[in-house]
Amino acid sequence: MLMTFFEVSDMIELLSPAGSMESLRAAVQNGADAVYLGYGQFNARRNAKNFSVDELQEAITYCHVRGVQVHLTLNILVSDREMQRAADVIRTAATLGIDAFIVQDLGVMELCRQIAPSVPIHGSTQLSIHSLEGVLQAADLGCTRVVLARELPRDEIAFICKNSPIEIEVFVHGALCMCYSGQCYLSSVIGRRSGNRGQCAQPCRMAYGYGRYEESRYPLSLKDNCLIGYLEDLRRMGVRSLKIEGRMKRPEYVAIVTRIYRAVLDGKPVTQDDLDQLEAAFSRQGFTDGYYTGEIGQQMFGTHQDEPENRELFAAARETYERGENPRVPVRFYAMIRDGENALLAVEDNDGHVCKTVGPIPELSRGRELSQEELTQRLGKTGGTPYYCENVRAVVERGLMMPASVINSMRREVLDQLTALRGRVDVPRLGSYLKIAPYDGIPGEATFTVAVRTAEQITPKLLSLRPAVLYVPLYELLAHPELPGRVPVDTELTAILPRVIRDGERSQWAAALDYAQRMGVRHVLTGNLGQMRMAQQRHFGIRGDFGLNIYNSRAMHYLRQNQVESQLVSFEMTIPQIRDLSKAVPVEILVYGRLPLMLMENCVIKGRTGTCSCETSTKLVDRMGEDFPLLKDPGTCRNVLYNGKKLYLLDKLSSLRGMGLWAHRLNFTTENPGEVDAVLGQYMGRAVFDPGTCTRGLYARGVE
Repeated sequence: MLMTFFEVSDMIELLSPAGSMESLRAAVQNGADAVYLGYGQFNARRNAKNFSVDELQEAITYCHVRGVQVHLTLNILVSDREMQRAADVIRTAATLGIDAFIVQDLGVMELCRQIAPSVPIHGSTQLSIHSLEGVLQAADLGCTRVVLARELPRDEIAFICKNSPIEIEVFVHGALCMCYSGQCYLSSVIGRRSGNRGQCAQPCRMAYGYGRYEESRYPLSLKDNCLIGYLEDLRRMGVRSLKIEGRMKRPEYVAIVTRIYRAVLDGKPVTQDDLDQLEAAFSRQGFTDGYYTGEIGQQMFGTHQDEPENRELFAAARETYERGENPRVPVRFYAMIRDGENALLAVEDNDGHVCKTVGPIPELSRGRELSQEELTQRLGKTGGTPYYCENVRAVVERGLMMPASVINSMRREVLDQLTALRGRVDVPRLGSYLKIAPYDGIPGEATFTVAVRTAEQITPKLLSLRPAVLYVPLYELLAHPELPGRVPVDTELTAILPRVIRDGERSQWAAALDYAQRMGVRHVLTGNLGQMRMAQQRHFGIRGDFGLNIYNSRAMHYLRQNQVESQLVSFEMTIPQIRDLSKAVPVEILVYGRLPLMLMENCVIKGRTGTCSCETSTKLVDRMGEDFPLLKDPGTCRNVLYNGKKLYLLDKLSSLRGMGLWAHRLNFTTENPGEVDAVLGQYMGRAVFDPGTCTRGLYARGVE
């Protein structure tokens, strides 16, 4: 079908979730090649059971004996004060034999390289990587694998696989977030439970109305993803790992889904019974493959329905991991039974491990003699172990006998040795935790910058105040080529790039950047690693936006190494955290504007009308009566959901002095020109906080 013109590998990994030791056994006994799990607090499912250090050691040994890898999720943002503890987690996991780290935070990536340089790093889907350039940037960061955004269609996955220098992992089953992973702030802003910190409360699964609350509408709740019918496609593309979502799900779910995907990967055709079992395990009014096929729309939406449990299915699933072993490790036995010599037995696995034992001298037969066939049968009885006998090579001289109990004992002894050998960990080379150089930032008063959504918001008053930087969407710059001539020479005009530029859209945005450069624009604002690379290749100066999720000093140092000229730090940080941040590049914070809560590929506006009407202003309303404006992301057909209340610190600017900040940013979205001028006046000294329409955001409250 797709992309058969490039070299691919048949090696493909089935990666299953393990929210507990029971789920881990369910995954392994049903055919997972690898599992991913959390240890400690630094993972995106902090409300799962997760693993203690003793459980982690048990899990790694259990998996390695059975030929299964263990990937540790470190996929949340980590604060400076937590960094030492994160280093301890990295060191402990590496010492115990973890096979890979799954990481979101740019600072944590640097820490992994520092503490455990030999352990592979997998770029989490929380990095919002959705293009080849994002993959290449992740490779430069030291990632050996990237988990792609769930929103990508198959042709773009194939393109990335064909050109990627590192492994590609794709989600094939489980829950779909409405927002691009890593770009959702809805849970944190409305309830302090940050998805970027592993505490998402899933407000997208709640009911909302268009303009007024309607309990029957669920415009942000997608059905679960299911790509069971496309596994051979993905194999041919060169996808390295197929990921099943569900660390918060019960072990029976893990067993059912893993077993069915394993069977199909091994060549079994997909049946209706398979689909029925997957749906019975868990679904939201069925499944969707809409992102993969490119057929997005209302058919992708659904909610979970409380239905009677399929007790027979779940009982059968429990048996698969409670009844004992499903042998999965092939071994070969070598035996030598000779007259007058001690019996010899050895076992070998595919990893080259060889274990031997010596038995007694065989007796002369006084009746039925030991045959090679009987010896082979005895050695093949490996039930209750992770092993199955693939082959026996034996020399058995005639006229000898040996009791079955002796042969069984020798077999058990070599297999016990093999289990110990396979579970042994070679401790990797570990580095020390090194503190980073502090940067105090810029002394004196902070300047101010302004971001607009439309050209009409660039009022004469705004220009007369000469902000240090005026951020304008690249799409608006193209539509208004006169703008560079209007902007004062001491105001830097900077183009805002969309947070998502997929490979199929790259050429049009690359051409737009080239045109903007000819207009005299020399800087871009970007919130994605891929766009950063795209702009630097064209020699634009880079200013970092909130979408990069910069949350700690180590991430700031990464930006400095990559010549980023300034950074709007995460608005999930508190003021004290920002104050203590090492300001390796000039720091910008948001002091006014609607906070962007979700970036969505599936058009919520179209979901209401059934037709494309992205330019139409609309809003969602929750059960508390709070409204959330929905706007088109400039230059795209994607939606951005904004907070109803505007962040407002204009009356608190004096409290931000002495923090080493470079700039305060005012972000205009829904404001008309008159409202823009009014806010500018308030920034210049006439600020009044209105608790009915404004919020302090998370700067004081922080996130969990």
